[in-house]
Amino acid sequence: MAHHQVQLSPLLKQSSGIVAARGEGAYLYDEDGNRYLDFTSGIGVTSTGHCHPKVVAAAQEQVARLIHGQYAIVRHPPINALTERLGDLLPGNMDSVFYSNAGTEAVESAIRLVRQATGRPNIIVFQGGFHGRTMGALSLTTSSVGLRAGVQPMMGGVVVAPFPHAYRYGWDEATATEFCLRELDNILATQSAPMETAAMLVEPVQGESGYVPASTAFMKGLRERCDAHGILLVVDEVQAGNGRTGKYWGHEHFGAQPDVLVTAKGLASGFPLSAMAASEEIMSRGWAGSQGGTYGGNAVACAAALATLDVIEEEGLVQNAAEQGAYLRKRLEEIQANESCIADVRGMGLMQGAEIVDEQGKPDGQRTMRILKEAEQRGLVLIRCGAYGGQIVRWLPPLIVTREQIDEATAVFAEAVKASAAH
Repeated sequence: MAHHQVQLSPLLKQSSGIVAARGEGAYLYDEDGNRYLDFTSGIGVTSTGHCHPKVVAAAQEQVARLIHGQYAIVRHPPINALTERLGDLLPGNMDSVFYSNAGTEAVESAIRLVRQATGRPNIIVFQGGFHGRTMGALSLTTSSVGLRAGVQPMMGGVVVAPFPHAYRYGWDEATATEFCLRELDNILATQSAPMETAAMLVEPVQGESGYVPASTAFMKGLRERCDAHGILLVVDEVQAGNGRTGKYWGHEHFGAQPDVLVTAKGLASGFPLSAMAASEEIMSRGWAGSQGGTYGGNAVACAAALATLDVIEEEGLVQNAAEQGAYLRKRLEEIQANESCIADVRGMGLMQGAEIVDEQGKPDGQRTMRILKEAEQRGLVLIRCGAYGGQIVRWLPPLIVTREQIDEATAVFAEAVKASAAH
């Protein structure tokens, strides 16, 4: 056969020009040995940093023992141990878990479960939510029109309610929350009858939308409405979970207990692993044979997850995320005070967003892109998000990040902001 050249799809857009040859802790190294401070964590995935020795050792040991034990055929020790271990971390009533590879798959399994368990068709989601790119999860996603573009129409039975994004509405949090709960009641009266509503699905801190936290009153309002009508409350902890917000789960900040929890990203330090958890009572209301998948709960990924959970506990990484997150927020607010292009800084723990605007106060995605390029030239990797051309700089350092690294990164950011001004 004649050899012809193949390349990566041109539809894959890379935000930096780096070819990462290796990673260590909070740093990436390119093929020439140049070092970059990585404040993306692979979009919140490498929670324990790159190649944490404990995670590496656990994965290496497991690779030599068993790589793939397909869990519909056999069980393996890592999946049994991880399931037991999650008993220490999952909310009280959740004693049943299903594994897959990506967050989007775990969301798909939650869609199947809530519809089957309630016998109801509809799911209420919240404006700006991101739940994945596979068709069902994509139908629940409203963070940016580009994700759905060219593949509409979406799956039916999804109703979108407003989320208390105070900055976008130009209100304070209490006003935004009151408005959103009033609109939610209106939706239950006009679009999706409670008896036809299977679930409400919400991110405790919206990720892709630009790190917008929910509020206690909002989350408690959802819980009350779900309880009143037999609706299931599903929290998407794919990005906010596993210590990222400074509590183990993002929803813990708001005192509202979910019925179903979905998580992925930081769970296995870079190995593909996701989980969907519920009480056995709810899980067993799903239909037999409705859960499966070839690679879900992979033995090496489960071994890496166990090591990740050990590291998070032993190194106090949830507490570190809370402390360093507060410090990062303070540093970003100091920079914001001197730079009119930073209109808003928001988020929780090590999940912070900085909204970039032009002189007219309009979202400025071009400026944000220039900031990222200037930062990269100075050895700092950041990413962006936002529906208006990617106008938000996201801050997602690994949970092992130090105060010194935050100082270094924010100093570079301040320089990059100045250097990115249009000349």
